[in-house]
Amino acid sequence: MNEKKLTDTEIDLSSEYPLITVEELCYAHSDQNGPQGKAKFKTEPADFIVRETLSFEPEGEGTHAYLYIEKTNTNTEWLARQLARFVGVEAKEIGYAGLKDRNGVTSQWFSINLEIIDVPPIWDDFQLDGVKILINTLHRKKLKRGAIKHNSFEITLRDIENTSAEALKNKIALIQSTGVPNYFAQQRFGHGYGNLLRGAKWFKGIHKVKKRADKSMIISAARSMLFNQMLSQRMLKFGWNTLIDGEIMMLAGTHSIFSASVVDDEIRSRFVQGDIHPTIALWGRGRLNSEKEVLSMEQKVADSLSNWCDGLEHQGLKQERRAARLFPDNITITFNDNKSDSLSEESIEKAVLSFSLPTGTYATAVLREIIQF
Repeated sequence: MNEKKLTDTEIDLSSEYPLITVEELCYAHSDQNGPQGKAKFKTEPADFIVRETLSFEPEGEGTHAYLYIEKTNTNTEWLARQLARFVGVEAKEIGYAGLKDRNGVTSQWFSINLEIIDVPPIWDDFQLDGVKILINTLHRKKLKRGAIKHNSFEITLRDIENTSAEALKNKIALIQSTGVPNYFAQQRFGHGYGNLLRGAKWFKGIHKVKKRADKSMIISAARSMLFNQMLSQRMLKFGWNTLIDGEIMMLAGTHSIFSASVVDDEIRSRFVQGDIHPTIALWGRGRLNSEKEVLSMEQKVADSLSNWCDGLEHQGLKQERRAARLFPDNITITFNDNKSDSLSEESIEKAVLSFSLPTGTYATAVLREIIQF
């Protein structure tokens, strides 16, 4: 297990709180060095386009303004504060369903509570560079976090090397049939894995974390790292696209789980069809509910990262499960503005990936299985 040193002038907690980076995690469809092909990613904002779809339709009437906003190279939380300032309310009166990457062209919904203001805002006067209101409507309730049906991605890769169009199309077909590991991506851990570095000091008792939002961010990062390492170790031990006796399975598209102490033909058939997925522990208080070899693997990882586990348990989290597999919907790839499908390695100047993902999953978890970026 490789460890990343915690950069601090006074302390080094790396032996007590080892940090497992995303770059170290096992691949499903490549060897441990990752895909052979390389490409440039996010060379310009339009190379990363995200469009959010809510899990419901705004009703068109009510006390909350609902704005669907396209923003370029703009942070979600920063924009929420600008909306609050423009309307003259506290930031807590602004709702959004999820955070979006700053670097790119991203479209998402915001809600603004209008009950506590005297004069309705004139949205045409809300002018910020790189920000455009696409839809302005109303709804009766504040937009809550997680109320997303899916996010649609359009990712442009440039200057592609060491692969061919045919190889990339074959990789897409493989992902369509067997999915990718449902890893938490780099943005979960903060710039330079800062959320984990702060978490080690907090769990150790060296530094206090006062803000609730900061605590939540650190807890999520630590829990995500444990999940990633368990999933990576599972793949190293058992391989990808396999089932083992002792699984905890999850019904696709839900959080409903059940035990598969013995993997029979029915379980295997539903697994192949994508109806159910094996799961990995999201750490918290309580006993692991997996069994046999799965239990042994998860417990071994937990023991190797025991201080992280103890820190999460101390915060009162309970054991949960997360699907190990992720299937992108409607995934396609086109090359060089659709001029040709049969391109040699030397001629791929640009490829465009399109797909949709459910909330809580990451486009870069898909992308890392296709190409190095």
